[in-house]
Amino acid sequence: MSPNTESSQPLIAHLVELRQRLLYCVLAVIVIFMPLFYFANELYTWISAPLSQLLPEGTSMIATDVTSPFFAPFKLTLVLSLFLAMPLILHQAWGFLAPGLYSHEKRLAVPILLSSILLFYFGISFAYFVVFPIIFGFFTSVGPENVAVMTDIDSYLNFVLKLFFAFGVVFEIPVATLLLVGSGITNVQDLTGKRPYVIVGCFVVGMLLTPPDLISQSLLAIPMWLLFELGILMARAMIRSPEAETA
Repeated sequence: MSPNTESSQPLIAHLVELRQRLLYCVLAVIVIFMPLFYFANELYTWISAPLSQLLPEGTSMIATDVTSPFFAPFKLTLVLSLFLAMPLILHQAWGFLAPGLYSHEKRLAVPILLSSILLFYFGISFAYFVVFPIIFGFFTSVGPENVAVMTDIDSYLNFVLKLFFAFGVVFEIPVATLLLVGSGITNVQDLTGKRPYVIVGCFVVGMLLTPPDLISQSLLAIPMWLLFELGILMARAMIRSPEAETA
């Protein structure tokens, strides 16, 4: 057997394992999607409740596209299936990467994976139960009196999915901060010194990811800043470095 053949075998084995794990992830999403699709309309009613409850009397959400009554609940169910399958997807990713990690990296990776899942779900919950009632209450109350608020169901779904993803990712900031410090890319002292720039960056990100009003931007920017501070506290507690103790 030639050296080139021997060196290619591990790569082929890794690619086969990666394909198998990706198939498991796709299968998990399909298995979750199939029973959920039966309740697709009920799921859309639930996801639209923060806006529907605030619409003026005599108005409702509308479908401006012929296919929207089917594809909007379908897309919502598919995305929800992906979110619910995230623990298994991350487990497959962990199973693929774990053999190449050192023992101390494995001990740190498990709580980081669990924290990432919980923080992502918490970010989505925060958006639904806290942010949506505030911003929809604001938007439905500031329009002209002669304009009926009748939101398209597909436009609404795209809007809330964008905010779900934004808040889910933003709530990963403590984990990202801990990874940056633990990998040696930066340290707690440097992050503490960059706090003013981080605060400005939070409001810039809030401006880009939310509707163009101060309330929506603040509802994303302020949690981002607080989560950054939480990440610094986590890094000080878990990464016992001289920089963290003197910061």
